[in-house]
Amino acid sequence: MVNNSKPILITGVGKRIGFALCKHFIQHGIPVIGTYRTYYDNLEEISDADLIECDFYKQEDLNHLIDHVKSNYTSLRGIIHNASDWLPETSKHSPEDIFNKMMMIHAGVPYQLNLALKPLLENCESTTDIINITDYVVDKGSDKHIAYAASKAALSNMTLSFSSLLAPKVKVNAIAPSLIMFNPEDDSAYKAKALDKSLLKIAPGTEEIIKAVDYLLDSKYMTGRTLSLDGGRHIR
Repeated sequence: MVNNSKPILITGVGKRIGFALCKHFIQHGIPVIGTYRTYYDNLEEISDADLIECDFYKQEDLNHLIDHVKSNYTSLRGIIHNASDWLPETSKHSPEDIFNKMMMIHAGVPYQLNLALKPLLENCESTTDIINITDYVVDKGSDKHIAYAASKAALSNMTLSFSSLLAPKVKVNAIAPSLIMFNPEDDSAYKAKALDKSLLKIAPGTEEIIKAVDYLLDSKYMTGRTLSLDGGRHIR
């Protein structure tokens, strides 16, 4: 893994993939700027990171994050757009609210961060990276999470646009996972049904994402591409 001691900004480090990535980089001596919306006790494990409470549904919180990063750092090693939400069309929110929320957190926030922090990415001595965590449903769609799937598709498309805009200094790639890990409340019936959707029939855990991120950071010749981590689900 390339370590030039420049910080990586990771959105959504409170739990799951974001938390695992933050902990991984800290253990390897790489500074992390991490955002979280909800406080969890496990954040104490990554207290060496520059942790910023940030609700991306509030433009003022996003503006605060941008100001904080630009005021305290002169360069960035990379940005990992991981923050996410998963509102179904059956939620209590109105269709307008669901769509706007999904588009904001998955597309609007990465769009604004990329443009605002472009000078810091370009100011790093080595090649830098933007990594978008998208989703398997980008290519399949979802009848229960239509706005979610559409917003992740927008993020996937921005992988292409920003890779063109920021080359050759900044590489921009995406990772599109399907099932990576279960939640504590998931029951055995749900787990069995979910595992059966892929050829490999496992939930590989966050290590699979960490390996993919490390690969993209170390690569010298990959940009505008998506790594699909779906266990062969696309041909199931």
